[in-house]
Amino acid sequence: MNERRVTLADIAAKAGVHVTTVSLAMRNHPRLPEATRTRIQALAQEMNYRPDPLLRALVSYRGKVMNRRNTPTIAYITNWTTCWGWKNVTGHPDFHAGAEAMANKLGYKLEHFWMREPGLTQGRLSRMLYSRGINGLIIASHGREMGDALQFDWPSFSAVKIDYFPHQPVLHNVTNNQCDIVRLAIQKVISSGYRRIGFVMHRGWDHTVDHLWTAGFLCEQQHLAAKEKIPAHIFPEPLPLERWLNENDSSNVPDPVAFAKWFAKHKPEVLISKGSFVLPLLAKMGVRIPRDLAFVDVFLDKTDGVTAGVRQNHSTVGGTAVEILAGQLQHNKFGVPEIPTTTFVEGTWFDGLSCPARTAVSKPTPAPEKKSPALPAKRKRSLRTQTIKGSAG
Repeated sequence: MNERRVTLADIAAKAGVHVTTVSLAMRNHPRLPEATRTRIQALAQEMNYRPDPLLRALVSYRGKVMNRRNTPTIAYITNWTTCWGWKNVTGHPDFHAGAEAMANKLGYKLEHFWMREPGLTQGRLSRMLYSRGINGLIIASHGREMGDALQFDWPSFSAVKIDYFPHQPVLHNVTNNQCDIVRLAIQKVISSGYRRIGFVMHRGWDHTVDHLWTAGFLCEQQHLAAKEKIPAHIFPEPLPLERWLNENDSSNVPDPVAFAKWFAKHKPEVLISKGSFVLPLLAKMGVRIPRDLAFVDVFLDKTDGVTAGVRQNHSTVGGTAVEILAGQLQHNKFGVPEIPTTTFVEGTWFDGLSCPARTAVSKPTPAPEKKSPALPAKRKRSLRTQTIKGSAG
């Protein structure tokens, strides 16, 4: 015989409180004093209380289908040099679009807040959000030069961060899996027959993701022979700091002289990078893609089969951040998490003509020499030629 399920009313009777108080305590609601929540939660555990997942699903369903007097708001907080400057940076507009679409799907309204509004301090923004009843925050598009800490009244909020900045406090965050994106690209080019693999990355972009771009490159490069390994070209040089710390610098390309020197010294067969970083320089150098050099874009935006590369699923990053935040709000999880988690969103590979497969044509076994007229020169050349077989994706 199944044992009778312990209910909230049972816990309320034993605790000497109203059932609503027990409900708030089990949802860790900040309206109750922490001592009361702890006492009731401990009592529930002692009584072997288990929430009914079907009932919880029903409550969630009713919350979605019933009309609400006021649609709950999630704050999308950015900290850029200008209010909308982040919309001009790779990935960031898609973060917002994905977050907004998921918020609408889950019954929330997403509202943008810019931390650099004139006269707005972190403390004032924190109080303003709390007074409006906004307790769910998406921390997004935080420029590297804007500081590495946020001073909010964190016990009043539930927050999820997109990418890594700011580092403090340590919150749950969602990001593209930059490490595995590079690893995927290298695995694909190796399987296509390439060995001398060059990698070019902006130092600031690598710094923003806690050096996961270079980590992925170095990790996968270990599968190559020592003579095949090419050092990554990270630009610009570490100093002065302001050069690579500035998010709004539109000249995100390597120094032409340093890049040409690196290219001539290491002679890569294939280059993995972002198109806007290297393609203008390669064109000026007279390097033709893919005839002289294969190219893979790890910031692929057009999947028309022309350029091979990895598309980062930025919209999924934004949507996942809101989805995680909605779960936290449903369970009244506020404050800085004791054990923060990172959710990685994988990239998607697309074949392209810029990186054709390399296949060697085997030479036929030569026939025994005869005293006969020599083969035409054209025939001789054909026996010595290797072909590159194109692969469109």
